[in-house]
Amino acid sequence: MVYDIEMLKRFYASYAVHVDAARMKLGKAMTLAEKILYAHLYNADTVAPFRRGEDYVNFRPDRVAMQDATAQMALLQFMNSGKESVAVPATVHCDHLIQAYRGFKEDLPVAEETNKEVYDFLKSVASKYNIGFWKPGAGIIHQVVLENYAFPGGMIVGTDSHTPNAGGLGMIAIGVGGADAVDVMTGMEWELKMPKIIGVRLKGKLNGWASPKDVILKLAGMLTVKGATNAIIEYFGEGTASLSATGKATICNMGAEVGATTSIFPYDAEMEKYLCATGRKEVAAMASGNALYLKADAEVEANPEVYYDRIIDIDLSTLEPYINGPFTPDAACPISEFAEKVGTNGYPQRMEVGLIGSCTNSSYQDLSRAASLARQVKEKELKMTAQLIINPGSEQVYCTAKRDGMIADFEAVGGVIMTNACGPCIGQWKRVTDDPQRANSIVTSFNRNFAKRADGNPNTHAFVASPELAMALAIAGDLCFNPLTDTLTNERGEQVKLDAPVGETLPDKGFTVDDNGYVAPAADGKNLEVSIAPDSKRLQKLAPFAAWDGKDLTDMPLLIKTQGKCTTDHISMAGPWLRFRGHLENISDNMLMGAVNAFNGKTNSVWNRLTGDYEAVSAVAKQYKAKGIPSIVVAEENYGEGSSREHAAMEPRFLNVRVILAKSFARIHETNLKKQGMLALTFMNKDDYDKIQEHDCISIVGLDSFAPGKPLQVIVKHENGTEDMFLASHTYNEMQIGWFKAGCALNTFRKQ
Repeated sequence: MVYDIEMLKRFYASYAVHVDAARMKLGKAMTLAEKILYAHLYNADTVAPFRRGEDYVNFRPDRVAMQDATAQMALLQFMNSGKESVAVPATVHCDHLIQAYRGFKEDLPVAEETNKEVYDFLKSVASKYNIGFWKPGAGIIHQVVLENYAFPGGMIVGTDSHTPNAGGLGMIAIGVGGADAVDVMTGMEWELKMPKIIGVRLKGKLNGWASPKDVILKLAGMLTVKGATNAIIEYFGEGTASLSATGKATICNMGAEVGATTSIFPYDAEMEKYLCATGRKEVAAMASGNALYLKADAEVEANPEVYYDRIIDIDLSTLEPYINGPFTPDAACPISEFAEKVGTNGYPQRMEVGLIGSCTNSSYQDLSRAASLARQVKEKELKMTAQLIINPGSEQVYCTAKRDGMIADFEAVGGVIMTNACGPCIGQWKRVTDDPQRANSIVTSFNRNFAKRADGNPNTHAFVASPELAMALAIAGDLCFNPLTDTLTNERGEQVKLDAPVGETLPDKGFTVDDNGYVAPAADGKNLEVSIAPDSKRLQKLAPFAAWDGKDLTDMPLLIKTQGKCTTDHISMAGPWLRFRGHLENISDNMLMGAVNAFNGKTNSVWNRLTGDYEAVSAVAKQYKAKGIPSIVVAEENYGEGSSREHAAMEPRFLNVRVILAKSFARIHETNLKKQGMLALTFMNKDDYDKIQEHDCISIVGLDSFAPGKPLQVIVKHENGTEDMFLASHTYNEMQIGWFKAGCALNTFRKQ
């Protein structure tokens, strides 16, 4: 089925016209990313040579996608906008709130009962405002979007950091906070700093054990977790054509782990085949008719150094499988060197669980290659020595894999098939183990491996690899096993070697599905009433944040000075806290509970100026708020790395934290802070971080002349009566300063 066909026809009818007009105005050849960005300017008459990494530009995306955990807050905000319907096609996907425990047959009914209030709310809001709704069990948002909505040349924003998955079909797909999604759904201009463009040139062709996942695992090691911040990664070169559409999606998906705004591949025959295989021949025909406009101009490929801000070369033919981790996705290591890394660092060598799936690696191709290894367990008379968990990406993938025998292959070796949902990848894993705090190692085909993310155990060493490598290591149960070179002892005592994985990019018999889980909005939805029980523990109507009072923020007590990595998982944990994603007051109890206090090395333990005691971060913030005292958080590099969850910005705002002063910010989180009326400031001199002491009171002065490019002054009063003064920079433009003054971005819309 082709959804929103009229929108697609209008898009392709005008796309080339917009690109040609932009190329003529710019007077130069264009990269693929530039073509799509300029074709989506909010006002086509504003074409200009925007400066990458500097100029803010207004865009008009084609679609919005929301997963159930973030959709709650996004839709609660949209309900306050006064709109009767969304301005662009939008969908809600129920994939985050389902716990992985015993398997899909038991877990899905439990989730449907446990989360009934939230699912009913989301479904009713979707029906009222003309939003498509995908039921729990239908699949993971990004796989469902790829199968049904992604289209070459389009632009989509999604309330999840791995929205760039749609780049596998040549789409500019950007992860955002709920407030950004609301802008797009109300028809407002959506603002983004014009990204830089990193060109990754691929040559050759993958072979043997190497997979598309290894491209991005290698690149993560080269770029680090913030090396592509405010940049689009555009892949080009003859090697791109050898990768399947879902393989390309895997690479784009995990570009989020290097901070990229998004990642994209040029349109090719693999994308055309995938569109046709997923029932979208009409879309494939329209895309093929625009093929020259869905790739970089020839001049760009001939002289890439002129058009890209940086060029990276990767030879697929010589690419080795990688395994990244633990505790950060950019700790990259080729499999040939991994055993030495395990020994040198003393990682637990026994591999206890292999987890295959997630939005990054749950396609038909991923499962088929892993299943080919599962079949070798019986064929070569081996035994599984680690637990195996499978999360298919969608009901369509599951039904097709079941028909083709792959599900049976996994079950034959003891694999547990979980619901078509995120599950362990986002902390929704009820793991059964002898000691939930014991040091152990797991290997996943996921995208993130921050401490405690999968199972809540800070001592779980999670490593990220391809599905086939995760499967091989689950068979061996040994982190030091290299399937490319090593042998295993079978039940006869023989030494056997695993054959390289094989699999089909698309099913020979086509896809099949009994019920894809889609629910269309009601025809008379505008007459529906959305009710929220006053005593609900999971849903709460939003009240607008108060506008700025026009005064400087003076003598704010330091709430916490965080040390080291502080991701959105540290600021607003997932796992069991997901149930409160629609209740700002309740979820605020988890604020910064995972952040390490720089003064005592502990988590969720900060000094309370009012009592002199050490208490939970949120408890102290609540006491300050009750007395009308604003507070400040100080942090290190890449603050807010990870998920797009705007709760990590809304919780501090709700608890009267007014300023985050950091060495640097992750892109999505910095925007989320601005949208909620927070001050996101950075140390002009990063050494000033060391001047902050535990009992300090901090003032931000000069707000009466708050202006783009103008630093603000920070005054730090120490307990001994001395003071330090230094400057803090910011990236606010005039519109964003308006958000701060209004109290939040949505307040400015309400005034219109």
